[in-house]
Parts: sequence; C-alpha cells; structure tokens
Amino acid sequence: MKKNIGSTDKIIRILIAVLVGILYYTGTITGTLGIVLIIVAIIFLLTGLINFCPLYAPFGLNTCKKKK
Repeated sequence: MKKNIGSTDKIIRILIAVLVGILYYTGTITGTLGIVLIIVAIIFLLTGLINFCPLYAPFGLNTCKKKK
C-alpha cells in the first residue's frame, strides 16, 4: 500500500475519531447515530494510523507532500 494520507489529514482524522469516542462514551451521542459515528470513527482512526485511505486510491487523491 502506498501512503496517500498526509500529516495534516492524519491528525484531523485521529482527532475526529477521539472526539467521537469521547462523545459516545459520555452519552452525548447515542442510539443508531452513535453506532454509525463510532464505526466511522474507527475507520478514521485506522486509516489515520496506517496512512492509507482506500477511498482516495480510485480517485487519485493524495494529501502527502511530494518528495523532490
């Protein structure tokens, strides 16, 4: 897998995942919406940690800085 997530994108994804986790844990978001957001947060966390987003690949998106 070729990295296609840059450092800013990675930080934003991880922060969103942590925020959703905290909101779910404190009971601010519950029910079906809470479950869907937790699943999205887990996906964001995983893609942020491995620096690869499978949805970026088909569209040719890449937020990594280009090496010269």
